[in-house]
Amino acid sequence: MNKKNHFNLIFILGLLTAIGPFSIDMYLPAFPAIAKGLNTDVAQVMLSLSSFFIGISVGQLVYGPMLERFGRKKPLYVGLVIYLLASIGCAFTESVNSLIAFRFLQALGSCAGMVTSRAMVRDLFEVKDSAKVFSSLMLVVAVSPIIAPTVGGYVTAALGWRYVFAALIIVDIAILTGVYFLLPESKQPDPNHSLKPKSVVQNFAGVIVHPQFYIYALTGAIAASGLYAYISGSPQVFIELFGVNEKQYGWIFAIIAVGIISTSQVNSFVLRKYSSEKIISVALIFQSIIGLTLAGIAFFNWSELYTTITLIFLYVGCQGFIFPNASALTLAAFGHNAGNASALMGAIQMGIGATASAVVSILQDHTALPMSGVMAFCSIAAFLIFMMGRKIVVQQPTLQEVEEEDVEMISGL
Repeated sequence: MNKKNHFNLIFILGLLTAIGPFSIDMYLPAFPAIAKGLNTDVAQVMLSLSSFFIGISVGQLVYGPMLERFGRKKPLYVGLVIYLLASIGCAFTESVNSLIAFRFLQALGSCAGMVTSRAMVRDLFEVKDSAKVFSSLMLVVAVSPIIAPTVGGYVTAALGWRYVFAALIIVDIAILTGVYFLLPESKQPDPNHSLKPKSVVQNFAGVIVHPQFYIYALTGAIAASGLYAYISGSPQVFIELFGVNEKQYGWIFAIIAVGIISTSQVNSFVLRKYSSEKIISVALIFQSIIGLTLAGIAFFNWSELYTTITLIFLYVGCQGFIFPNASALTLAAFGHNAGNASALMGAIQMGIGATASAVVSILQDHTALPMSGVMAFCSIAAFLIFMMGRKIVVQQPTLQEVEEEDVEMISGL
């Protein structure tokens, strides 16, 4: 593979990986404008974010078996077309309920890109090169929270919220074109692969009952749900409560995103001296303290813009230490079944994230308390599950430590 083809392949796979996160982040600054345009409130618009999380959670479980049965590109085309049609629906919707439904379908479509890109890395690259490729793909995802809300803020301010979805339509068409012309089929269809519900469920059940999986998967997922609570509640807090405009919100979101990008890279160096479990426990303690401080300030109505930004920056930064290590520990026992374990881990994370997002919407009282309260609850719950769960995990030599290179690879995610 020459350098040009290699670059084109990595670029297309990177776009497929980022389409889901980009679709989440880009429309956040438009929440108040959407609420006004659809004659509803921001709390109802937030439910469209929850439906997106649910769609991603369900979709990851659906596409895995399909990719084995029908090859890589056919399910990918189906997903990208679903995404295209759903984006058109979002752009022309006249009610918040239809927006919620279209966002669910949009998420189902975006899952095809996220799952297929991971599968194609395994198909097209040698194992020794996979870590570098995944790091390249995840760099695109890491940059997404910086670029997407900023672009979304400017598009909303200049053209209106419907053009945010028009921009996503253009992105999807560009990706479809790239997939058709630049992306090879990396796996032929396998008609012998069973799509019977019983077979699929048995494969997932074999993973989820393992203590090594469910303890660390729940720890990572619940901790990450605090991040989803922030994503869901931040437009109301910053734009409505603190009065920043859409452009300013985009920059605030970008600054906070730098926290998790930075700490996830620092995590690789910290792992040279400390174990994954030690790093998780310390990070969860700090995150819980920060979450309680943030909730306490909101409860006593002491919330202030710069203090809130600083505390959220620190809270989100802790996630850069928690997520890579929890993911590595979750998958450590499943080298023979890593695909199902990875899909199930992602589904659990998005499902719990959707719940946290919905709770913020339901509790919305036009203060920062719903967002900060859910953030605090998630970090404390994750810490308790982690500390109690460590006693349940059966300590085996292969599970006591995760190889440094495995954790470093996930640190780039």
